[in-house]
Amino acid sequence: MKTLILGGTREARDLADIASGERGFEIVSSLAGRVREPVLPVGDVRVGGFGGVDGLREWLVGNRIEAVVDATHPFAEGITANAAVAAASLGLPVLHVRRPGWHERDGDRWVRVPDLGAAAEALAGLGDHVFLTIGRQGVAAFADSGAWFLIRAIDPPEGALPKRHELLLARGPFSVAEEIALLRKRRIDVVVTKDSGGALTEAKLTAARELGIPVVMIDRPALPDGAVQVETVAAAWDWLRSR
Repeated sequence: MKTLILGGTREARDLADIASGERGFEIVSSLAGRVREPVLPVGDVRVGGFGGVDGLREWLVGNRIEAVVDATHPFAEGITANAAVAAASLGLPVLHVRRPGWHERDGDRWVRVPDLGAAAEALAGLGDHVFLTIGRQGVAAFADSGAWFLIRAIDPPEGALPKRHELLLARGPFSVAEEIALLRKRRIDVVVTKDSGGALTEAKLTAARELGIPVVMIDRPALPDGAVQVETVAAAWDWLRSR
């Protein structure tokens, strides 16, 4: 069964690794191409956009895809929506893999917001030194803020930046000790992040908890209506085999 895995996440790479080693499965992984040196999955890989719903539909037909697994980042709203529409129009099964989100623990001081704009507004009164860890996209939503920002991303952000900022280009994972040292050194008052979930980037939340620093947590966008969703690679593999 020829399957398209929309990837860029650890879950996508793990699923490609499992399925590529099994008889009867042909896997093509697709990466958006927004990271200059991505970690590549095993097997065939394509990089770049499809050109919207119509372009994706044409690609699915031209490559004789029989199933689609959307294992993109929980905030990759555009490709998730396009995959749902394109697959449905062709009668193809589509599965969305989303790792569980984060949940508050004792000692956390979270402010949950629905989007980037609300996150920028929520900063008022929380402090002047902001640790912005939302990736390279969406930083422009904070461009008009008068606060100072430590912006951490793998690649330089696109669009306007806050007037007062420091850019830190780095790829995790980071340890709790490293995150605590960073927050202390930069005198961070508040952390802004997306509810990506997973253990690889959770250390910053533990560090904020231990230092008593508030966190502005941006909620995930909703999946398309009627979406079939699983939370683990094992469940995604069971779904693929059942096809």
